[in-house]
Amino acid sequence: MHVVVNAATSADGKLSSRRREQIAISGEADFERVDRLRADSDAVVVGAGTVLADDPHLTVKDADLRDQRVEDGEAANPVRVVVDSKARTPVDAEILDDAAETYVCVSEAAPVDRRMDLANRGAELVTAGDDRVDLLRAFAALQEAGLERLMVEGGGELIFSLFEDGLVDELRVFVGPKVIGGRDAPTLADGEGFVEDFPTLELESVERLDDGVLLTWQAGGR
Repeated sequence: MHVVVNAATSADGKLSSRRREQIAISGEADFERVDRLRADSDAVVVGAGTVLADDPHLTVKDADLRDQRVEDGEAANPVRVVVDSKARTPVDAEILDDAAETYVCVSEAAPVDRRMDLANRGAELVTAGDDRVDLLRAFAALQEAGLERLMVEGGGELIFSLFEDGLVDELRVFVGPKVIGGRDAPTLADGEGFVEDFPTLELESVERLDDGVLLTWQAGGR
């Protein structure tokens, strides 16, 4: 399995404002890059907070890219995966439509009725962990389902947890020209934060894109 974390941050490292509102950080060139990355992935992964805040669709926008996937013997869109310990994903969320298959990773603590509601909406449930999703077990289950190339689109809590569990292989970050500020604004990797054994990255490439820069890192372990 190869896990790529992709994100767009402001110049000061924020994913959005302190209100958790979506802010346009990148431009058309980066949107096209992200769409190509989605098209090259077996699955697109987000946390429940991203679903609740943004209600993303997580599909490939470019029709030619979708057609190419079909020609290659794949579904038009990659599988969508939500890491959602308490099964908070709304049953009317965009990611539960029929545009692509959707997996929801939940913990044993998720209410049974919520799990049933999601299953009835067509979600494939992956149960791993007691109070929160055990990412190692959940990702192992995704791999067993044939999902080898995973693209993670956020948010900060999930990204931190993936680094904490050593599951990140590659980090791609578009850094845009805006300054957002705010001590409570989400960053690329939130969570509890590391105080020792910090994960290290190896810079692979730097590319000017739109009015910002795309940084590509390979994970180097801890």
